[in-house]
Formats: sequence, C-alpha cells, structure tokens
Amino acid sequence: MGILNITPDSFFDGGKWNTPEAACRHAMDMERDGADLIDVGAQSTRPGHTPLCEDDEMRILADFLPPIAACTHVPLSVDTFFPRAAEYALQNGASVVNDVSGIFQERMAAVVRAYNAGWIVMHNGGGDADRVRTYAHGVTEDVAAFFDDMEERAVRFGISADHICYDIGIGFGKSHADNMELLRHISKFKRPNRALLTALSCKRVIAYETGADGDDRKYGTIAANTLAIAGGTDFIRVHHVREAVLAVKMADALVRGEDNG
Repeated sequence: MGILNITPDSFFDGGKWNTPEAACRHAMDMERDGADLIDVGAQSTRPGHTPLCEDDEMRILADFLPPIAACTHVPLSVDTFFPRAAEYALQNGASVVNDVSGIFQERMAAVVRAYNAGWIVMHNGGGDADRVRTYAHGVTEDVAAFFDDMEERAVRFGISADHICYDIGIGFGKSHADNMELLRHISKFKRPNRALLTALSCKRVIAYETGADGDDRKYGTIAANTLAIAGGTDFIRVHHVREAVLAVKMADALVRGEDNG
C-alpha cells in the first residue's frame, strides 16, 4: 500500500503532493514502482495535527480523488474516519475505506456494506498520536480483543469478514514499549482468513530505535516490515514503494515460498 498524503502537514511528506498534478504524478510513480494499492489521505493524523471537519476533508477529496482515479490502474483506499467522506470516495474511484477511528461506527459500517467495500479497521485504544493509553491487561490482549469484537459486530451488521483488514495501529494511543511489543507479536493477531495490515512507515518507533531522520528511516521501516511479514502481515503501508517492493519479494520468498510451490 503506497501512501499518498494530499495534506500540507503530514508528519513525513506533508506538502509534497498537495496539488492534484503533483498527487497524480506521485500516484503514477508508486504504481510504476509496484504498489498494489494506493491510500489517499486528505487529513493528517500526525502528533500535534489540527483536525479538519468533514466538509473540509470532502472539499479536498473532491479536488484530488477524481484525477487520481483517472490516472491510476490500481485500487484506491481513502484514509478517513468520516462516513460521508468515505461514501464520496467510494463513489469517485476508491474501493477501500482505511478507517482510523478505532470504533465501530454504524454509519461507516452502513457505507461499507452499501458499496461492498473493503474496510481497514485500526486499533487506537481511544487515543491518538498525542495521547498514550494504559492497557490494564496488556496492549497485545487489548488489540486482539478489539479485532475479535470488531469482526463480530461487522459480521452481525452484514459485512463479510473477508472484506475486513485489521491494523494494530502503531503510534496511536501507544507508548514506544507498546509499539515494540505489538510488532514482536504480530503472529498473535493472525486468524484463519483474517487480513492484517502493518502501517509503521518512517514513524517515531523507527526513529527512536535507529536515530534516523527523513528518508533514512526507510531502512528501519524495511527491517520492521520484514519481521511483520514473517509474523503473518498481509499488507504493508509505506512511503518508499520501490524499496519496499524489493524487500517484500525477498521476504515472501523466504516466508511463503514453500506454500506457493
């Protein structure tokens, strides 16, 4: 999953792709480099971000999403927690909702069901990039229970389980120790036919352990993603698509080669 931030203030590449022309060029570059899916985000969730209202987010999507959909040939996801924004995106080229709300919103579930869309559900523990939560039973147990609960509620709502993908929410409502514990125990979240996404590209957890900044964070990202793949992750969300694709080919060959014949 290639990250396409169309914001001026995202933590890593904010402002680089915040015109429709620049966004289209970057989307086509990521597709050429091997992205299987492009995640379009109109709202930053970085530490210290200023939230947009739903109307403002939809206005940005209206300017960017149609041309991005027109210039690409891979599926698009929209990174949003607003049901109306998700519905607009699904009507205008997206097929997946990347929902970072961390809650079961019936309005969002209704949109996903109505458009037969994919739904990425992220755990944030009721926190965000600025607020760390304390987990009484441990962060691994909390995330696993959240996934089980969301799956049960979604299926009861009429959404097929194979349309749902789960994200452990690195950096959201979690301490550095929590993030590291989750990455070390990815396999505990894997269930039969359950898709997992790991989204840690260039985040603080990488900088903390490597001391790297800027593009140099991609090396720690590759290392962490490789271990996540070994633990059962199905999708990785990245800024540096070309480098990630090359690393994933080797990781898949080692981890899943025998299964693929």
